[in-house]
Amino acid sequence: MSRLGRIRAEFAASWHAFLRRRTAVFFTFFFPAIIVVIFGALVQTQPTGGGLFAEPRGYYVAGYLAVVVLFTPLSRVGSTVARYREGRRFEKLATTPLTRVEWLLAQALVNVVVIGVAALLLLALSIAVTGTSIPVTPETLLVVPFVALGVVLFCGLGAVLGRIADSQDGVIAASNAIALPLLFLSETFVTPDLLPAWFRPALEFSPLTYVARGIRAVTYADATTVAVPNLVVVAVLAAAFFVAGAYAVPRTD
Repeated sequence: MSRLGRIRAEFAASWHAFLRRRTAVFFTFFFPAIIVVIFGALVQTQPTGGGLFAEPRGYYVAGYLAVVVLFTPLSRVGSTVARYREGRRFEKLATTPLTRVEWLLAQALVNVVVIGVAALLLLALSIAVTGTSIPVTPETLLVVPFVALGVVLFCGLGAVLGRIADSQDGVIAASNAIALPLLFLSETFVTPDLLPAWFRPALEFSPLTYVARGIRAVTYADATTVAVPNLVVVAVLAAAFFVAGAYAVPRTD
């Protein structure tokens, strides 16, 4: 079987495994939707009020998309690696021609498709629930590579967590410990001016910052950043984290 055939077969197996886990399917789409409903419809933004959520509604679209780009691949791939280790499935995979890079690529592609659908629904929900208007230009299509590369990036990090953690519970705890600070300290929902001046340079060390900045540049008319430089950074980080994740995938258990 060719490399493409191996990736396709692993993709199909992983895709059907995801669909069989109905709880995972439900929360993959429900969790980001409830974020939009809580912050966008119930809390709402207050552009003249100051404090949290003081920016116009369009500013937070990037934050909503960051939720699915960050949480879903980080926990799903990490849990999958931990589950494979517990079931000693990597020992079985080691007897097949499937390489670690091919295995992780198939997992990443499944997540790109799943999160791409979730992101599309999230955009529609943001417009419907919050009344947000998104500029429609050719540049808006850059949301697609930002989401896809962001997913690959956090799939790689998830694979590293799955290798380090000793169980699926450990992966979930570790992913939450990483994801929650990143979500609020990466120019998603909390604007830099609300943070202490000494802490603001630390935002540059969060990979999610560049994903959020890039998406905001093409979905928010008053964005102060441009998309392409952030896309380049995200692409480089995605490649680096993918390589690290592929290296972390066990050969055996």
